[in-house]
Amino acid sequence: MNLYYTILNALLLVSAFILLKHSWYRFTYFLQMFQQHGYKIREFYHWFFHSFYTRVIIPEHFLFVIVIFSLLFFLSESLTLSAATWILSLFTLFWFGSVSRYKAEKDKKPLVYTARMKRLAFILGSFLFLFIFIIVDLSFTGRLMNTPIVIRDTGSVLLTAEPYFLLFGLVLVDMSVPLFLFLAAWLMAPLERSIHNSFKKKARKKLSEMPDLKIIAITGSYGKTSTKFLIHALLKERYQVCMTPGSYNTPMGICKVINNDLDTRHQILILEMGARYEGNIRELCEIARPDVAVITNVGIAHLETFGSEETIAREKSTLAKELKPGGILVLNGDDESVSAMGALNKEANIHLAGIHNGEVRASGIKYNEKGTQFTMLWLENERIVEEHEIELRLLGAHNVQNFLLAACVAKEFGIRPGTMALAASQIEPVEHRLELKQQNGLTIIDDAFNSNPTGAKNAVEILTSFPTGRKVIITPGMIELGEIQENENRKFGKHIADANLDLIILVGRRQTEPILQGYRENGGPDERVRVVNSLFEANEIARQFARDGDIILYENDLPDTYSEE
Repeated sequence: MNLYYTILNALLLVSAFILLKHSWYRFTYFLQMFQQHGYKIREFYHWFFHSFYTRVIIPEHFLFVIVIFSLLFFLSESLTLSAATWILSLFTLFWFGSVSRYKAEKDKKPLVYTARMKRLAFILGSFLFLFIFIIVDLSFTGRLMNTPIVIRDTGSVLLTAEPYFLLFGLVLVDMSVPLFLFLAAWLMAPLERSIHNSFKKKARKKLSEMPDLKIIAITGSYGKTSTKFLIHALLKERYQVCMTPGSYNTPMGICKVINNDLDTRHQILILEMGARYEGNIRELCEIARPDVAVITNVGIAHLETFGSEETIAREKSTLAKELKPGGILVLNGDDESVSAMGALNKEANIHLAGIHNGEVRASGIKYNEKGTQFTMLWLENERIVEEHEIELRLLGAHNVQNFLLAACVAKEFGIRPGTMALAASQIEPVEHRLELKQQNGLTIIDDAFNSNPTGAKNAVEILTSFPTGRKVIITPGMIELGEIQENENRKFGKHIADANLDLIILVGRRQTEPILQGYRENGGPDERVRVVNSLFEANEIARQFARDGDIILYENDLPDTYSEE
């Protein structure tokens, strides 16, 4: 009897541990998703309902509840309590033993325990701990054991906890994690607004105390980060430059850099300004109004939140209007929507830069395993007055465009074109943005950070422009394009078919179905296509296929918030 008692209780404790472990991974996963949605309750709300039956309330939750109630209300008179414990424990192990749904092989953007995240995690953890404590306390004290169960074996009375209530309660805890997260975020919202306002006030005060500091702000649908790094590379040899790292382009990201990294020795501050909703650019300019504004392009990035390309253009144009009086406005001369923004600020000193239009242009663009080569042309009254050969370790016409914008800014700060040409060859590629790598005899084009219709098409054209080697693409296609996503992915598939690549590996069966349709519509042969469920499978197929001299393009990488289940 003692051995049976020990086994039963151990089984119950193991089941409880499995459920608590599952809840812990859900806890960290939903915090990560909330952080990736910028701590915005509205954006998280949309993701929450889009993923409701794949991540939030999963089938295992429903099935486990059905099993418990079936045992409790229909089989209690014929089934012993100890037998029910065995059954429930097996179902717990089978359905909740794996946490793979909430634990990726490699997070694209892992959870970062910032000060704000620590506050949120503490409140959420407190809610869950209290809930768990109540469930466990009631289960072990037996104060809620008034259930219609007929105990048919003497061993069952030796259970130290009521198994039905304990396991049902812990499943409720598991289900409630994202709901408590909403509650915690809502309760913390007033405090976070107060903290944010204090950070903004501190940043504005610091900038007001540095009147000689020049602020360069960059926005656009694509290319903001690359252009930022290029401007920094051209200015850093002559000036003390402070720059937001990576994709820091939110109010708190900008405030963090201003408050913590900017100091009196700096002469120039370069800021990237991102936007997902109307009003975002104005909010950023209220923190740091720019002396120099650079607008890279207008595209369909974040179309789900903006609604239309016209709205995106209107939002990006805010930077031109918020420029300081007499400031410098550098615009993409090849983008009609952007070049027209010069009319919005009559006081600005306006410059156009583009491969085909503007005062600085490019010709003779070529790609190889070392990067991109082209001729940078400076014009006055449509007449070439200066030209320089540029070698970049970056790939793509859009990076040529970004360099021309950066060159236009650098010239306004007194950097000579010859000096720019020398600096260009030393510029390091931006990670995962058409980053050129050499691995085991293969050329890797890493464009995994994100993907948009223009960028994806350009990346394929770059791949096909390499004179030698077989061409391979690994891609899940494009996401976050709203209603046009399926159509754009179908167009992408057609473009891939036209490129006549040697191997196409599509990641995600449902996500890439439009790509496959477009590929077949343009006569692409099926024998060159592989459809897989994960990047791990894709890499294994590529490894088996590739040989020295081949080129592999990684175009886009699905974000951690994406699910196809």
